Amino acid sequence: MEENHMRNLLVAQSGGPTAAINATVAGVVSCAVLSGKVDHIYGAVNGIEGVLAEKFLDLGKKLDSAEKISLLMQTPAAALGSCRYKLPEDLTDAVYPQLFEKFEKYNIGYFFYIGGNDSMDTVSKLSRYAETVNSEIRFIGIPKTIDNDLVLTDHTPGFGSAAKYVASTVREIAIDASVYDNKKSVTIVEIMGRHAGWLTAASVLARKFEGDNPVLIYLPEVAFDQEQFLADVQKAFEHTSNLVVCISEGINDGNGKFVCELASDVGVDTFGHKMLTGSGKYLENLVKDRLGVKVRSIELNVNQRCSSAMLSATDEKEAIASGSFGVQTALKGTTGMMIAFHRTDDADYHITYAPEDVNLICNQEKTVPLDWITENGSDIGQQFIDYALPLIQGSVKVPEEGGLPKFAYRKCNCSEPSKIS
Repeated sequence: MEENHMRNLLVAQSGGPTAAINATVAGVVSCAVLSGKVDHIYGAVNGIEGVLAEKFLDLGKKLDSAEKISLLMQTPAAALGSCRYKLPEDLTDAVYPQLFEKFEKYNIGYFFYIGGNDSMDTVSKLSRYAETVNSEIRFIGIPKTIDNDLVLTDHTPGFGSAAKYVASTVREIAIDASVYDNKKSVTIVEIMGRHAGWLTAASVLARKFEGDNPVLIYLPEVAFDQEQFLADVQKAFEHTSNLVVCISEGINDGNGKFVCELASDVGVDTFGHKMLTGSGKYLENLVKDRLGVKVRSIELNVNQRCSSAMLSATDEKEAIASGSFGVQTALKGTTGMMIAFHRTDDADYHITYAPEDVNLICNQEKTVPLDWITENGSDIGQQFIDYALPLIQGSVKVPEEGGLPKFAYRKCNCSEPSKIS
């Protein structure tokens, strides 16, 4: 690509939203503007589906002030909208020339896709197809997932804020549960994360002292045994009358059977992933029937991924930096890469950024190391605490209007392109 030929930039978001994904968009836009090497900066509404439908926003015009960019940084969820669109494995499929016709029509020279594992799969396919047609478009993936399950990166933007939310909420739940300490009770908290237990492990940060709630924590990395679970609860009652238990939505028997499947049929999404929910309710009924104690289950659900109230300052800072570094990487001519986070061995927490081959990242899954989980499989070790604590540090003051958080938003109109206000 000739350096003196100005091309346009396109950025899009995909997959589940987070509290920090919009900060990455802000990083992309800010760096592109400051570079002076990009003509127009577009945002595709609803990811790849928006590219196909030509639903583009001119972000250079919509985000034309520091105030607007700042507001976007502190807005949770996905301001550009999202999608779960799986590109065909066959690179000769008709959808690829259709997409590249759109790219050429809008003179796109740089495409940034912010998302998790499935989004990196999209970046991989687009960059590989580009090579087959000698396209000079640069494709860069920028990580985002509360699941924290991408390989070749220390962690992912969105995880720190979600971990902060989980730890804070579980601490509040534990305080609430302690009110009636004269009767046995169990509170089961179901936490997101699919097949990786990173987010559930963050509940260990809720403890105020050794032996505090949550006393029991179960991750999908260790096979879940119902009888052992009941025995663990009984034993915990010996020193805790109000028991808080945290479980991952993906806990399973080690042979491919998820606990949530014991309660109901489980559907799948467009990428073929099982939609995991209901494990907490199943275990609630199990405890009620077998132990006869007061029990309730709480599913944190979408709150854990998009709470601006628990936005980690570290998470926001790194999300912005990853977007900025992504632009710098693309402008150097790099393509087919994901921006990875590398933690240095310094005593103090420090992160550097580097491009990693997206083909080595997509369709892989990073799980919690087994030696970070206690031998009995129901607690989390100090290694995880040391890993996670730096990621939740600092708070972000979200602006208010009328006593409520003020967010950037799109007024969606099916007949017209959306716009960010």
